Amino acid sequence: MALFQYRATNADGQINKGQIEALHELDLEAQLKRVGLLLISAKTIASRRRIVKRMPRREVIDFFFQIEMLVRAGVPILTSLGDLRDESESPTSRDLASGLYEKIEAGSTFGEAVAAYPGVFSPTVISLIRSGEVTGQLPDVLREIVRSLKWQDEMAAQTKKLLMYPSFVMVVIGGVVFFLMIYLVPQWVGFLKNMGQGIPLQTRLLIGLSQIFVDFWWLILLTPPVLVAALMALSAAFPTVRYRLHQMQLGIPYVGPILKKMILARFADTFALMYKTGIPLIEGLVYCQEISSNVVIQQAVRRARERVINGAALSESFAAEMLFPSLVIRMLKVGESTGALDSALSNISYFYTRDIDESVGKVQAMIEPVLTVLMGLILGWIMLAVLGPIYDTISKMKT
Repeated sequence: MALFQYRATNADGQINKGQIEALHELDLEAQLKRVGLLLISAKTIASRRRIVKRMPRREVIDFFFQIEMLVRAGVPILTSLGDLRDESESPTSRDLASGLYEKIEAGSTFGEAVAAYPGVFSPTVISLIRSGEVTGQLPDVLREIVRSLKWQDEMAAQTKKLLMYPSFVMVVIGGVVFFLMIYLVPQWVGFLKNMGQGIPLQTRLLIGLSQIFVDFWWLILLTPPVLVAALMALSAAFPTVRYRLHQMQLGIPYVGPILKKMILARFADTFALMYKTGIPLIEGLVYCQEISSNVVIQQAVRRARERVINGAALSESFAAEMLFPSLVIRMLKVGESTGALDSALSNISYFYTRDIDESVGKVQAMIEPVLTVLMGLILGWIMLAVLGPIYDTISKMKT
C-alpha cells in the first residue's frame, strides 16, 4: 500500500487535490472513480505497506464476518476486500485486506492469498476456505468459521474465568504472608525477647520461617519464575517431559477434567466443521490433531487416525483410546450409521460446551470458600503464634 498525492476533476470540471492510499495508480484511479472524480495526475509520496504477522482474535472474527456478509450478498471477493481496505476502522484489517487484494489481483485464489498469512490464519481456516472455494460453499464456510472463532473465544474466556480468580487470591495470600514474614514478625521478635518468657514451639517455628524469608527473600521470589522457565525449556527439549507435564495438567483435581472437556469440545467442533465442508475424514483428523493444545490428546487422536486408515470405524477408533465417554461414542455410532456424522460431532461439541459452563460454575463456587478458609488458616496460625506468648505473659501478670 502506498500513499499517493493526486489531482482530479469532478463532473463540473472543478480541480480536486488530496492524498489517498492505494495499491498502485490503477487502484487509485478506480477509488477516485467510485466517488465521481477523474484522475489527472498522481505521484507516490511514501510507501506505507505493512505486512500483517499477528492479529487479535476479535479482529479476525470481525474481518471474516464482514467478508461473509458481503460475499453472501453477491459482492465479488475482490470487491469485498477493496471495501474493507478503504473503510475498515482497524489499521491492521486495512493492511490485511490490502495484502489479500493485491495477491488475488495478481492471480491467486482467496485460499492461496490467506495461506500467505500463517500468523493470522490457522492451517484449519486456510483448509476450510480452500474447500469452500472448490465446492462453491464459500459464504457458508465463512459463516461457520465466524461461528467457530466466536465459540473458541468464549472457551478462552471460560478458561480465564476458571484460572484468574484463584490465581489472584493466591497472589494476595502470598503477598500478605511475605509482608508479615519480612516486616511484622522480625519487629515482634525483639519485643518478645525483651519479655524474657519461654517461647512456644509454634512461635519458634514462625520465627525460624520468618528468618528464612528475611535471609532468602530473593531466592523465594526467583524460584517460581525460574521453575516455570526450566519446565518450559525441558518441555520444549524433551517430548517425554512434555507428555508427562500435559498428563499432569489433565490430572489436576477439578480443573484438569474441565480443561480436557474444553480441548475435546474444540476438537469435535472443528472436526464437524471440516467434515461438513467436504474435507476428507483422514485429512480432517490431521488438522484436528494439530489444533489440540495437549500432547496426550494429540497422540490419542493420532492413534485413532491410524486405526481409521487401517479400516476401523471412527467410533471404534476413539472407543479404543477411551478419549470420549460412552455417551459420546454412542452418538458417533449413530452419526456413522445415519450418515449424519457432522450433526453428531456438533451435538458432542454442544454437550461438552454445556457441561463446561456447569463445571466452571461449580468449581468457582467451591474454590472461593476453600481459598478463604486457607487464607484464614494461614493468618490465624500466624496471629496465634504472635499473640500466644503475649497472652501468656498477661495471664501470669494477673496471677
